[in-house]
Amino acid sequence: MMSTPFRELEVASLAAMTTDERARFDAALEEEEARRAMAEMVYQARTAAGLSQAALADRVGSKQSVISAIENGSQQPTLSTLRRIARAVDRQLTIELASADRPARPGASDHCP
Repeated sequence: MMSTPFRELEVASLAAMTTDERARFDAALEEEEARRAMAEMVYQARTAAGLSQAALADRVGSKQSVISAIENGSQQPTLSTLRRIARAVDRQLTIELASADRPARPGASDHCP
């Protein structure tokens, strides 16, 4: 049985999309990349602070399962939760609207727990 390389399937699938399908795909991909970057930032901040998920949850006033869901990207934290997480790991929360021409920050998605 022969297998087809993933990249070949991806290219064929993208080429077969209509303009509307491609626009929806690109929007969904952008959303997923942002979700993964958020998950990575929380994970990196927690581990740099030397905290377990349970310890961070305790400091934030949440549950370990919520921290896990944020870190694996299955749950989007609220702004309030992000502020509490930042304080709990002795960080400052900053929000930036960057130029669309500007590349993503390096290392933003190096790890996805």
